[in-house]
Amino acid sequence: MKAEQQYIDLFTDCEAMICRHSAEALNAPRAKAFADFQRTGFPTRKQERYRYTDVGKYFAPDYGLNLNRLAFPANPYDVFKCDVPNMSTALYFVVNDSFCQTIHPAAPLPEGVLFGSLKEMSERYPEVIRKHYGRLADTSKDALTAFNTMFAQDGVLMYVPRNTVVERPIQLVNMLRADVSFMANRRILVILEDGAQAKLLVCDHAMDDVNFLSTQVIEVFAGAGASFDLYELEETHNSTVRFSNLYVDQQADSRVLLNGMTLHNGTTRNTTEVTLSGKGAQLSLCGMAIADKNEQIDNHTFIDHKAPGCTSNELFKYVLDDQATGAFAGKILVREGAQQTSARQTNRNLCATREAHMYTQPQLEIYADDVKCSHGATVGQLDEAALFYMQQRGISLKEARLLLMFAFVNEVIDNIQIDVLKDRLHHLVEKRFRGELNKCQGCAICK
Repeated sequence: MKAEQQYIDLFTDCEAMICRHSAEALNAPRAKAFADFQRTGFPTRKQERYRYTDVGKYFAPDYGLNLNRLAFPANPYDVFKCDVPNMSTALYFVVNDSFCQTIHPAAPLPEGVLFGSLKEMSERYPEVIRKHYGRLADTSKDALTAFNTMFAQDGVLMYVPRNTVVERPIQLVNMLRADVSFMANRRILVILEDGAQAKLLVCDHAMDDVNFLSTQVIEVFAGAGASFDLYELEETHNSTVRFSNLYVDQQADSRVLLNGMTLHNGTTRNTTEVTLSGKGAQLSLCGMAIADKNEQIDNHTFIDHKAPGCTSNELFKYVLDDQATGAFAGKILVREGAQQTSARQTNRNLCATREAHMYTQPQLEIYADDVKCSHGATVGQLDEAALFYMQQRGISLKEARLLLMFAFVNEVIDNIQIDVLKDRLHHLVEKRFRGELNKCQGCAICK
């Protein structure tokens, strides 16, 4: 039986249960998503955009799903110790794919700002959710988006009204918790109205050493003149599989920073699609991946310049050790009429061993003549001359390798606009390279 058939049967048998434990706004697109998934099935490696990730293989095992929304015996504060010191975040939790309702930050958010369960917010503010949910995440174009839309019953809503500034960064911790192999299907909806400003840090952690598979769909709407920073930090273990699709729409003069960092994982596939819909929109898209053993990280990005005068800067860096595999495919499309576009794409990769593999595919597609666009990619090994030079000055080979790898990824970390988070990432990356961050330990590593 193909991997998708078990989920087609599961949805057919449990659709009423899934809908009963969700909300009308989330249920509305399920039927179409199911039809789209039935039609396409899981993508295969014959498709160019999934060339390096065998999706069906990872969905084939029998995972448990919490469709009946039973409460998991986990108090996040009992195990979570790594909120970044001195950052003073508004801290929230998702356990598997359910928003934790019992814990709220001590300091309130500004008036009018909403942050909470997508299911609950759908019942309280249905018009807001119906207007935005699923609008960017087109189930007909991506089977994993369709799969997530079929099964997601809860998630997170972040809503910032017009001209409201959220000074305090918001931190959302996704915690995987189970005693058996388990699947979580998460959803995040971010809406910033015109002139709004906010920063969101999303962290993925695994509490238990079992097989986890998570799907995640994030939709971000940035209104005219809005400013939004999204930082994603993945720090789980070798038995986790993550598929995350991020969709962003930017209106005129909006500024968005997206920075995704993988410090430890099993297999990760991230898809990021950004549409610059309004004149003068600015995008900074960054990514960093550190992998060893048999870990795999696959990033696929698409930046669509629809409007004139927009700017996009894209930078992805990988450090691969042992038998790790990395893949990057990035495409920038400049449409006809999108004059005075400035777009730059850079992918730099470091393979610390001959057994590590990196596949890179930068692309530009331009239909306007008044533009400044560039793209480039490199794959290399540690500089033997630099290693020799450092050893001649009393630095051990191990320490020299560490210093070169640390310097290599610093450029991505330096794009972080929260100083205390930047300092913390420098610390965690150093521990990762030293082998001290070899698995998620219930967040105790960050004490």
